[in-house]
Amino acid sequence: MTETTGTVADQAERAAVRERAEEVLRRLAGEHATLREDQWRAIEALTVDRRRVLCVQRTGWGKSAVYFVATALLRDGVTAQSGEREAGPTVIVSPLLALMRNQVDAAARAGIRARTINSANLDEWSVIQAEIRLGEVDVLLISPERLNNPDFRDNVLPDLAATTGLLVVDEAHCVSDWGHDFRPDYRRLRQFLAGLPSRTPVLATTATANARVTADVADQLGDALVLRGSLERDSLRLAVLDLPDPAHRLAWLADHLERLPGSGIVYTLTVAGATEAADFLRSRGFAVASYTGQVDDSERRAAEQGLLDNKLKALVATSALGMGFDKPDLGFVIHLGAPPSPIAYYQQVGRAGRAVEHAEVVLLPGAEDVAIWRYFASLAFPPEDQVRSVLSHLAPDRPMSTQALEPLVDLRRNRLEMMLKVLDVDGAVRRSRGGWLATGEPWTYDTARLRRVAEARRAEQDTMIEYASSTTCRMEFLRRCLDDPEAGPCGRCDNCSEPLFDAEVSAASLAAANAFLGKPGAEIAPKKMWPTGLAAVGLSLKGKIAAAEQIEPGRSVGRLSDLGWGNRLRALVADDAPDQPIPDDLAAAVVEVLKAWAHGEDAWAQRPAGVVAVGSRRHALLVQSLAEHIAKVGRLPLLGGLTSTHEGGGARGNSAQRVLALHDAFTVPAELKAELSTLSGPVLLVDDLVDSGWTMTLAGRALRRAGAGAVMPLTLAVAN
Repeated sequence: MTETTGTVADQAERAAVRERAEEVLRRLAGEHATLREDQWRAIEALTVDRRRVLCVQRTGWGKSAVYFVATALLRDGVTAQSGEREAGPTVIVSPLLALMRNQVDAAARAGIRARTINSANLDEWSVIQAEIRLGEVDVLLISPERLNNPDFRDNVLPDLAATTGLLVVDEAHCVSDWGHDFRPDYRRLRQFLAGLPSRTPVLATTATANARVTADVADQLGDALVLRGSLERDSLRLAVLDLPDPAHRLAWLADHLERLPGSGIVYTLTVAGATEAADFLRSRGFAVASYTGQVDDSERRAAEQGLLDNKLKALVATSALGMGFDKPDLGFVIHLGAPPSPIAYYQQVGRAGRAVEHAEVVLLPGAEDVAIWRYFASLAFPPEDQVRSVLSHLAPDRPMSTQALEPLVDLRRNRLEMMLKVLDVDGAVRRSRGGWLATGEPWTYDTARLRRVAEARRAEQDTMIEYASSTTCRMEFLRRCLDDPEAGPCGRCDNCSEPLFDAEVSAASLAAANAFLGKPGAEIAPKKMWPTGLAAVGLSLKGKIAAAEQIEPGRSVGRLSDLGWGNRLRALVADDAPDQPIPDDLAAAVVEVLKAWAHGEDAWAQRPAGVVAVGSRRHALLVQSLAEHIAKVGRLPLLGGLTSTHEGGGARGNSAQRVLALHDAFTVPAELKAELSTLSGPVLLVDDLVDSGWTMTLAGRALRRAGAGAVMPLTLAVAN
C-alpha cells in the first residue's frame, strides 16, 4: 500500500480495506452488522496508518470488534505495505480471567485463533509459546500481572514484543492512578511499548475515563488518536431508593427480584455482604449464586455460566465482577450499597442493557457505605516511613521474597505487594526469580501526587453521595462525572419520569429479612501455624503452634462487615468508640450465641468451667461487663483477667508484626493461675474484637501454658 494519503488510489485502497473490515465484522456479529463511523476510524488508524489509538466509548459500543477486525486484517496482510513484515499476533492485556474467556469465545466466532496465558493454565504455557513461534496464534491474551512475572518478562516478553502485530490495552483506565481502578502492573505497559518495533499499532480501550484519566492515558501512549464518543446508554433506566436499613433493602430485593426483567447482577460492597445477600435470597426461593474474590475459580466459572444460560436469576457479586463479564441481554443491575465513585458505578451498571431495549438499574445506598469506603481507603499506598523501611531491607544482589520481607515491616501481605509493584514501576526495586531486589536508583516519595489522588477519591465519594440524593437526571449526572460533553436529560430515570419502583416492602419479607440478619453467630477459626520468618525478628517460633498451646474454635456475635450486625458492632468496638457497659441487645445476642454453640451442629465438646477476660486498654469496661454477664447467665465463675503490657493498636499490621508485639505481652496473675489448676473444663476467653486473631491466640496460649486445659474464644465481633 502506498503512503500517498488523500490520493484517489489511496482512497480506493482504504475503501477496499473497509469493505474487508465489514466482512470480518459480519462474521463476528451477524450478517446485518455494520461498522460505526468511529469503529472504522479506529480500524483505519490501526491497520492502514499503524497509529496508536485511545477509544473512550460506552459499554456495548463494540470496542472488542475494533481489535478483532483489525487483527484479522493485519494477520491476513490486507493492509501491509510493500516490504513490510507480516503482522505477528495481537497481544491483548486484559484484567480478568472472565474477560479472557469471553474474548477467546468471541474471537473464535470471527475465525480468529485466540489463546491465553494466565495463572490458571500453567500446564499449557509451553504449548502456547510453541504455537506462537509457529505463527498459529492470532490473539494472545495476558493479564497485566504477567508482564512482570520474572520467567515471562525475561524469556517470553522480549520475543513477544518484537513480533507483536497489534497491542491492545483493555480497560485502559487502570493505567492511570487517577482512574477508579488503578493497577500498578498496568504501568509496566510503558516498558512493553518501548520494546515494540516502529509502526506497531496500539489500541487502548475503556468505557470509564473522565477527561483527566483520558489525558493521562493518551500521554502514556504517546502520539495517540483519541476517539471519545457519547456515553449515553439509552436502554438503562436509573433509580435510587432510600431505605432505612439492611433488612429493608434485602426485603425490597426479595419482593422485587422476580419482577425485574431477565437475569442480572446484585452488587455489594463486601464479601460478607455478597454471601449474606445470596444466602437470604436462596432462603426465599431464588436461584442466585455469590461471586467474590474468595470464591473458588471453578465455582465462579459455574456461576458465570449459570447466569449466561439464564439458569440463575442473579449473581450476587462484589466488584470482582466489575470488569470482564459479557452478557449482552443482562436485564438489571441492583446495588446494595453505593460504590465509592460515580465512575465505578457507571462501569458496573454498564454491564446491563447492551442487547435489550430496557434494563433496570437501582441503587439502594446504606448509611454504612461511608465507613466501608473509609476502610478501603486506609489500605492505599503506605506512608513514607514504611516505604523507606521496606527499601532499607532490600539489597541489589540478594533477592528477598515478600514472605521474608513481611516480618520486617508492619504491612499486611496484599498492601506490601501492591507497594512493591508501584516501586517496581517507579524503578526503585525489581522483581526477580527469588523475590525483590533494590535497584539503587534514586526514588522520591511523591507526597503531593498521593495527596491529590486521595483528595480526588474523597471528592468522588462526595459526588456519589450527591448522586444518591440528586433530583436531576441521573444519567446526565453520571455522564457529566465522566466529562461527556453531550450529556443531557435522559427522560427515563426516576427523576425524569414517573418512578417505576417505590420503597414499600411487604411485612412478610421484612420479617424474614430481620430474622435472617438478626440471627447472631460467626465462627472464630483458631490459628494453627506461626507466621513465616519470625526468626528474622528474633523469635524462635515456627511451623505448627504446639497442640498444647492452641486455642479452640470460637464464636462471636457477628462480623464488622455483616449486613445485619455490622453497623451495630462497628459503633461499639471501633478504636474511637466510647467505653461503656455492654448494651442490652448485645448482651441478649451473646446469650443466643452461647445457646447455639452449646446445642448446634458444631456444639462444644465440653461445657466451659470458667470465664476469663482479655485485658483491654481501649474498652476495659465493655469487656469486663461482657465477661460478668456471661458468668452470670452461664452460672460460671468469673476467674479474673489477663494483664497485658501491650499498648494496643497495630491490628492492621501483618501477622509477624502482631506476634512480635504480643508474644510475651500477656501475664496470668498468680490467683488466676491457682484457679486454672482447679478447673474441670475449658476456659471461656472473652474480648470485644478479633481482628488479626493473634491477640486471642497469644492470650489463649498464655492460659494454656498456665494450666488451662482448653481455651474457647468468645467476642462481640470479628473483623472479617
